[in-house]
Amino acid sequence: MVKASWSSGKAPIWARCSVLVMRIGVGDNDEVYEWLEDWAEVPSPDEARIGWAHHGLAVTSSGDIVSFHPERPDVVIFGADGRFLRSCPTRLKEGHGITLVDENGQEFIWVADPGKKMRRSADGAYGPEEATAQGQVVKFSLDGIEVLSLPRPAHPVYENGFYAPTSVAVDEVRHGGSGDVWVADGYGQHLVHRYRADGTYVQTLSGEEGAGSFNCPHGIFIDRRHTRPELWVADRGNSRAQVYGLDGAFLRVVGQGFLNSPSAFASYGESIVVAELHARLAVLGADDDLIGYLGENGEVCALAGWPNGVDAGQHPVRMPALQPGRFNSPHGLAADADGNLYVAEWLIGGRTIKLARVPR
Repeated sequence: MVKASWSSGKAPIWARCSVLVMRIGVGDNDEVYEWLEDWAEVPSPDEARIGWAHHGLAVTSSGDIVSFHPERPDVVIFGADGRFLRSCPTRLKEGHGITLVDENGQEFIWVADPGKKMRRSADGAYGPEEATAQGQVVKFSLDGIEVLSLPRPAHPVYENGFYAPTSVAVDEVRHGGSGDVWVADGYGQHLVHRYRADGTYVQTLSGEEGAGSFNCPHGIFIDRRHTRPELWVADRGNSRAQVYGLDGAFLRVVGQGFLNSPSAFASYGESIVVAELHARLAVLGADDDLIGYLGENGEVCALAGWPNGVDAGQHPVRMPALQPGRFNSPHGLAADADGNLYVAEWLIGGRTIKLARVPR
């Protein structure tokens, strides 16, 4: 079992009572993880309890975890043990997608902000905070200094259409890349845009050049497991990933038939891990084949009010059926250098899980 509670103290908020492990793979290739429930020491816990968490995750080279507060517009950084290190206020609505880059030894984060946030009203109901501006993509230093803001894409669809970016991927120069920045407009016009490193708009992908129009391209990720890097697009509404070259050329579809709600990606070794909003992680092998699922819990998605519960007045409340070892609504995902996985779930109060990889 895993014991978890909210805390405003200095100790991590999780404590292991006994080992809860998860296995995936076959025979000698098994990967074993220890599930650490609500592992992160979230600051301002009273506010966090009512915040509808909807954010991404990233990992620094030192192993710190970059997250976003469930209620406040703050970037939050934890140590690998879940201890709260610091937070940085921003002008964003939501840290929906967080991507870390390294430029000449200095680390930065790119944050995709859809421009909207679910807020609790005085009567206990939740609704979208009125959007006062379009969504945005902003680059920050790790001490919270804003470095660059990308302009809304110069595409005719935005003459009347709302821009609501959800994810960022960068073709980093340190890996021999161009420096190009890719942005997924997952909640707006269902497009993926390409910029130069200086913010110059270059190109738009719609999915029509591939397997068909994107339906909520929620997450994007540059996969560097192989010699030729690839851009993966989580085409969530179509239950698949579409894969492109970094020149924008369509390559293939992945996951048709075994993905149901891909939302974010992370890689470790030869595997790529997919966060699926409908209560599981999918682990794919070097050939994009399905190895298996972690924490699968699809039945929770049929409960009233999912990803939350409902009270007697039919207002959303924190999901009462959360169980260690079983996911509720994986949204943000990151992996560190040791293959540990970090998952941020989409629900009131948030839920951050660490799957600590057990060395063989």
